[in-house]
Amino acid sequence: MAMTANNERIGIDDMKKNYPDEWILLGNPERAENDIDILSGILLYHSLDKREVAYLGRPLTKGYERITLFFNRVTPRQKRGAIVSLYGPKIVRDEAQV
Repeated sequence: MAMTANNERIGIDDMKKNYPDEWILLGNPERAENDIDILSGILLYHSLDKREVAYLGRPLTKGYERITLFFNRVTPRQKRGAIVSLYGPKIVRDEAQV
């Protein structure tokens, strides 16, 4: 958990390097033209626990026009195991061979 005392703007590259795979709460985020990608913001709170950021970070959001809470995914997601049918294999017919 960390809070910034100087309201300094931090870029997304620094966030990825310093807070990988953590929930990050930003004040007055700057977004890209697509209005989806985050470019920078004032770091208010960060943690591995989303609830911690939501509850303990809330009082820190006063005085900001906008806030953003997002997960800073750096490591790729692990692929999930295959779903096995309980009713046997599904038979798919190739219409070109019929």
